[in-house]
Amino acid sequence: MSFIITGLEAKEFAPLFALSDEDLAERGVTRKTATSKPGFPCRVTLVDAEPGESVLLLNYESHKTATPYRSSYAIYVREGAADAARFENELPPVFKGRPIALLYFNADGHLIGASLALVGDAAEKIEAAFSDNNVAYIHAHNAAHGCFAAEVRRGE
Repeated sequence: MSFIITGLEAKEFAPLFALSDEDLAERGVTRKTATSKPGFPCRVTLVDAEPGESVLLLNYESHKTATPYRSSYAIYVREGAADAARFENELPPVFKGRPIALLYFNADGHLIGASLALVGDAAEKIEAAFSDNNVAYIHAHNAAHGCFAAEVRRGE
């Protein structure tokens, strides 16, 4: 079963990088410097920031749906992230080495299942989920911290 994992659109976050730390704080956003790799997974590029890189930590509504499953949580975005990553039938770097919670949603935005992908088995779990025609899309979250990692759609 073919699948596509995409990062978030950079243009949504680009204006934030020009703001002062004070202006960011008014919006509930924090500018940080990555201190380790892994540790600061960018949701646009789907790559961990390099130590010394500037990132923004902000709340992001990852599941914009009029259901009880509407969701938002903290994410990182690397300064200078320009293009949303796209991975077809392969896992992005930010999935590797991390346990990933996979949440399965139907076309109406209701949760219809979930699984925990341990290191090395996320692709298999994604393919298995999409064998159910009721699964319209999957949201991947870092299992340990709970933050949104990426959306997974069926391949074309």
